[in-house]
Amino acid sequence: MPFWYQPTRWWAWCLWPFALLMQFINIFRSYCYTKGWLKSYQSALPVVVVGNISVGGNGKTPFVISLCELLMAQGYKPGVISRGYGGKANSYPLLVTIDSTGKEAGDEPVLIHKRLNIPVVVDPIRANAAAYLNQHCDVDVIITDDGLQHYALQRDIEIVVVDGKRRYGNQHIMPMGPLREPISRLNSVDFIINNGEQHAGEFTMLLAPSAARKVNGEGASLAVQEVNACAAIGYPPRFFDTLVKQGFSVKKQVAFADHHPYIQEDFKQFDANMPLLMTEKDAVKCVAFAQPNWWYLPIDGQLSIDFTQPFLEKLKQIKESKC
Repeated sequence: MPFWYQPTRWWAWCLWPFALLMQFINIFRSYCYTKGWLKSYQSALPVVVVGNISVGGNGKTPFVISLCELLMAQGYKPGVISRGYGGKANSYPLLVTIDSTGKEAGDEPVLIHKRLNIPVVVDPIRANAAAYLNQHCDVDVIITDDGLQHYALQRDIEIVVVDGKRRYGNQHIMPMGPLREPISRLNSVDFIINNGEQHAGEFTMLLAPSAARKVNGEGASLAVQEVNACAAIGYPPRFFDTLVKQGFSVKKQVAFADHHPYIQEDFKQFDANMPLLMTEKDAVKCVAFAQPNWWYLPIDGQLSIDFTQPFLEKLKQIKESKC
C-alpha cells in the first residue's frame, strides 16, 4: 500500500478501528501463549527466528541465506523452516527437494534450498516443520524464515530485519499502516538488522549483487546493456534501482504482486529480442518455460562482524545449555 509510506492522510484514520482490533488480537494471542493457555512447541535444537514487524520486502530471505552460510562456515548444520507462502502442497510437512516447485513449496523455500543445499521444510504450522527437522534431518540449529508472530513455536533468538530506507512507514498497525506489531516489539528482540543503512542500535546488512545468470541454467555472461526487467517481490523498486546501479539501462520494468505465480503469458508484454532480467526469487518459478535470453541477478547479504560475533556467542551459549 503506497499510502503506508507517506504522511498519514485524514481518510486513513477510517482504518484506525481495524488497526486497533489487529493490535488487540496480537497482544491477546501473545498473552495466551505466555500464560500457557495456548500450547507452543519447544525444540530440543536452538531456534532462530528471522522475521519483521512490517510487511513485505525487507531483505529477509538474503539475510537468512547469509546467516546459514555463516553457520555452515562455523561448522554448524542449519536447517530452515518456512510457511511456504504462495505454495500449496498435497501434504505437510514438506521437505523441499531439487524437484520441488514454487507452486508446491513457495518460491523462497525453493530458492533457499537451491542456493544452500540444506534441509528446508515447509508447513503452514511452523512448529510442525521444526518438529520434522528435529526428528528426520541431520541439523543442529533451526532457522525460521519469517514467523516472528508465530508464537506456537518457542524461539531462542529473535532477529528482525528492517528496510533501511522505508523503515516503518507511517508507523501504524495494519491496515492503517505496514506494521504487524507495534514498534515497541523491537525492545524484546535480540538483534535488529538494518538492510542498507546505518542506524543507532542496529546492525547493518549490505546487499551485494553478483553477475547475472541465465534462468535456464546454461552457462554464459550478460554484458551491461539495455534490458527489460520484472520483479514479484515485496519492494520491486529496490531491484530496479540495483539494476541501474549495476550499469544496466532498463527500457521497461514491470512490478508484479509479491509471490506472483508466473505463467508464460505474463511475458508477452516484453520484447522477445531484448534480455529480460528478474530476481532470483522470480527465476525459480520460471525455469520450466525460461527463454534463452532470460536472466536473474543473485543477491548476497553482507553481514557485519559487529553482528556475527555476538550472534555466534549467544548461539553457542544456547546450544550448550540445551545439551
